[in-house]
Amino acid sequence: MSSNRSRIAKNTLMLYIRHILTMLVGLVTVRVVLDNLGIEDFGIYNIVGGFVFTFTFLKHAMAQSTQRFLNFAMGQGDIVQAKNVYSISIIIHILIALISVVLAETLGLWFFHTFLNIPPLRKDAALFAYHLSVAAMAINILSIPYRATIIAYEKFSFFAFISIIESLLKLGIVLLLPIIFFDKLISYAFLLSLISFVVFLIHKVYCNRKFEIARFRYYKDKQLFRSIAGFSAWNAFGSFANDGRSRGADILLNIFHGVTLNAAMGIGKQVHTAVYSFVSQFQTAFRPQLIKSYAAKDYDDFMRLLFQTSKASFFLLFIFVLPLYLNTDFVFQIWLNTVPEYAVFFTRLMLLNSLEMALSGPLTVAVHAAGNLKKYQLVTSFLLFANLPVIFLLLWMGYNPASVLIVKIIIGVLILAWRIIFLKSKIELPVIKYFKEVVIPIIIITGISILINTPFIIYFIGWTKLILSTAISGLSIIFLVYFFVLNAEEKALLKKWIKKWKR
Repeated sequence: MSSNRSRIAKNTLMLYIRHILTMLVGLVTVRVVLDNLGIEDFGIYNIVGGFVFTFTFLKHAMAQSTQRFLNFAMGQGDIVQAKNVYSISIIIHILIALISVVLAETLGLWFFHTFLNIPPLRKDAALFAYHLSVAAMAINILSIPYRATIIAYEKFSFFAFISIIESLLKLGIVLLLPIIFFDKLISYAFLLSLISFVVFLIHKVYCNRKFEIARFRYYKDKQLFRSIAGFSAWNAFGSFANDGRSRGADILLNIFHGVTLNAAMGIGKQVHTAVYSFVSQFQTAFRPQLIKSYAAKDYDDFMRLLFQTSKASFFLLFIFVLPLYLNTDFVFQIWLNTVPEYAVFFTRLMLLNSLEMALSGPLTVAVHAAGNLKKYQLVTSFLLFANLPVIFLLLWMGYNPASVLIVKIIIGVLILAWRIIFLKSKIELPVIKYFKEVVIPIIIITGISILINTPFIIYFIGWTKLILSTAISGLSIIFLVYFFVLNAEEKALLKKWIKKWKR
């Protein structure tokens, strides 16, 4: 067990290094893109790219499904089955890419021309960007089996290296924008598609050369195909609901308020992605171990890891969310030359939503490890889809655009409660123990941390407030978590890991 925790710690460190570098590059990228495209074109790219992203719900479903079945086979020590999963997943992803392109270029084009609120003078450029985004989407779908294989083998150093290279290439693109004389929106979309293709080739070559299971062969196994397809179908239903909720909200915001607010939402999503990636790296690192422990029927270790990762996910994120929430307006003044209206408000609400997502992440992995998603996805998807009619009604009645995210937060809490209820019936999750060891400590320490930072909110501004609140909130959260949340076993593991990395 300790070796598995050490591997998770090592993988998490590699992913954090990757994230810090990619986040810094990403923040610079957003500023330069916004300055060069302008608020209007930036908003257009976010709504068009986001709309295309709606057709990739199968991509996310299959990414999780492929990794789940690979990890499950490897957890049982069945390499032959892992090879079969790999080959079948290649075939399935080719089909998914074709289906996604057909949907995007038929139904998607109809929706683009009929409903999207795009300034007439920029519609042709937006259409080019749309087609290029569809191409990038197809390439990203084809890369999923290779990414899943790299994660299943826990080769996070390579995974981190390629992510850094990809971010640097994207930075290179935006630095070229000022000297590009062709339409900048079209050029930006084209170059991003080109990067997707290069990264796809790198992943493919690495997997084919490095891993035993990564040898494609035409393989027929109806039972395995049905198992993967059945799991993927229900997972796809949930992914469609989740992506549809997010992209549908963007489209409704576009219909009622235009591309300017899409730009504000795009900025908020960039910040949310940058901050949430701190915990998503950790969740990526523990996912293989959680699924493997369930596959090996080591349920005590499985439950222990579930509780540990739930607490760690929340507090790793909270360390970054609290000071950023308190200083969002000042950070935006430093970061952006032009701050779109509602960008600060949207960002703060997204940061709150990210805390719920951090707590839900390990529970979602536990659901996937257990399999049998039908009942789970039906209820979850119903709640996700409920966002759209509620948002439409509120916007139609003239409520503040921020209601889009407030509704998302409220329904997100309901979905979190449903996950706990489902796992209670599916894997006998000890709910009382979960609340005692995870939820209650989170509520208490969150409240204490906010109280500690109250003087900085009232008496300081600017750089002084940013530096003091960041330092005090970080130190207080670490202190409180170590002495009042971690148990003796977790403290011992932490000390052992720190000593190992000091050597």
